[in-house]
Amino acid sequence: MSEPDLTQPAPLGDAPVVLYASEAASTGAPHIETPVPYDAILLAGFGGPEGQDDVIPFLRNVTRGRGIPDERLEEVAHHYRHFDGISPINAQNRALKAALEAEVQRRGLGLPIYWGNRNWAPYLEEAVTEAADAGHSTLLAVATSAYSSFSSCRQYREDFARVLEGTGLGDTVTIDKVRQFFDHPGFVEPFVEGVREAVAAYLADGIEPSAMRVLFSTHSIPTADAQRSGPRDVDFGEGGAYAAQHRAVAEVVMAELAEAGAVVEWELVFQSRSGPPTQPWLEPDVNDVIAELPSRGVEAVVIVPLGFVSDHMEVLWDLDTEAMEAAEAAGIRAVRTPTPGVDPVYVSGLVDLIEERLNGTPTAERPHRTDLGPWFDVCRPACCENVRAGFKPAVSGVLP
Repeated sequence: MSEPDLTQPAPLGDAPVVLYASEAASTGAPHIETPVPYDAILLAGFGGPEGQDDVIPFLRNVTRGRGIPDERLEEVAHHYRHFDGISPINAQNRALKAALEAEVQRRGLGLPIYWGNRNWAPYLEEAVTEAADAGHSTLLAVATSAYSSFSSCRQYREDFARVLEGTGLGDTVTIDKVRQFFDHPGFVEPFVEGVREAVAAYLADGIEPSAMRVLFSTHSIPTADAQRSGPRDVDFGEGGAYAAQHRAVAEVVMAELAEAGAVVEWELVFQSRSGPPTQPWLEPDVNDVIAELPSRGVEAVVIVPLGFVSDHMEVLWDLDTEAMEAAEAAGIRAVRTPTPGVDPVYVSGLVDLIEERLNGTPTAERPHRTDLGPWFDVCRPACCENVRAGFKPAVSGVLP
């Protein structure tokens, strides 16, 4: 298939075009309520180094096309070198794959799961080729990212299109993708439980709710990308759909805490920014907020890694190391709550999402914990644009 021209959105009167899609998804409907006989699952991860020699090559992959010299990459590499050059993410995805396989088998779905990464081995090319060689041509992708933005959704969709084009499998293999699951109960519940336990522990130590603060932390992204996250025809306010989704989930978590009798103030904060100082990124930074908490009468903080599905390097370094050091410097207590990881509720929720598409579950019957959901099965035109690179071919979404 030749690469389409995505420099401009398709005219409103044109029929929708969804690349490399199943017959049902090719209609471009926001939610696919027709059963699709998928024959395999594609688990898509970010990838990470597994030794000191992997670190710089891995970071080159992450920053490909940006012309960043190795000496600047080494400034970030020390996070990985602190942990012997090993990111936890590949081990976590192996564990998630095994947990998903067990749940898929328990439900009798009979679907094999192939795992591939964007930036490190095993690569997505390997996973898709292995699936095709085994005779599996109708794939449903589950990306290990819950929210809407270029890096957390569209880039995965572009990766799938790039792989199908590069391997020559675009004429025989289709890839659809489950909806963004930020507000699915299986993703939300582990955060609810983590905050509830952390606050209860502080209360048991005699700390009043007024002296606590809950900080929901997620990866910062360029403000321009955030504003373009989600559908273009919806005004999500400052930070676009990306920030709106995080705020909505945080509100659900804190509402449940309040129902249990503890009213604690909270804030959405950001971490791990990596752009030049001249480029606006989402703020405030988690460490800056922690430094200010004592002046607000705060004695204890609960840090919630709301933007992460597992203990990525950004969690181990930016939160478990730097944020904890910031709390110590501020003279306040701090605890970091768990990520979903392989929590059985989370794993079951992911398989629920798979079954939604297998069964064509009606939109009205799909579970969601916020008013923003259930999110789209097929992304809307021009959502989550990469401001720097523009539109590239992407699966599971209406062009461009």
